[in-house]
Amino acid sequence: MEFKSPVYNVIAVPIEKVVPNTYNPNTVAPPEMKLLYDSIKEDGYTMPIVCYYAKAQDRYIIVDGFHRYRVMLEYPDIYQRENGMLPVSVIDKPLAQRMASTIRHNRARGSHDVDLMSNIVKELHELGRSDAWISQHLGMDKDEILRLKQITGLAALFRDVKFGRAWRPADEEDEGEDFAEEAQAAQSEEETEAEFV
Repeated sequence: MEFKSPVYNVIAVPIEKVVPNTYNPNTVAPPEMKLLYDSIKEDGYTMPIVCYYAKAQDRYIIVDGFHRYRVMLEYPDIYQRENGMLPVSVIDKPLAQRMASTIRHNRARGSHDVDLMSNIVKELHELGRSDAWISQHLGMDKDEILRLKQITGLAALFRDVKFGRAWRPADEEDEGEDFAEEAQAAQSEEETEAEFV
């Protein structure tokens, strides 16, 4: 079967049926949000909102385009002009793949929130995705994944990471012996110094 990009099947969806996802780490500052509004006001919607259709809820869950969606919600003139309809391009992928799609869209465009990004890495691990999968699908190197895992502070995320033994906790007997040896060595030094005084 020949692959056909979702953009060739853009549909008009009532904004009331479109809902944001719970994992988007992308943030837009107020000046950029105003610029996005100006762009949509002047040029119209030139890019569709990318969504996954949840049939059971009859809702379109946003994968990419949350801020374009927000413009229609927050600006009545845009809502009225567009008759409350958003241009939507539908993708049919499982949750982990949709999360990866969201991150790829964001990273291709600009920056995103580090704390939210670390939560996505955590959630992908909880869905059973390995570091290699995350690296391949989200375009991250091992160090970036490790840093994002460290932010969450959850030990479960480090099960795939091999750590060296930089130190070994001493048991109490060893500790006592070491202390006694150090004390004896210090006393010998003092006695030797006293002989030369």
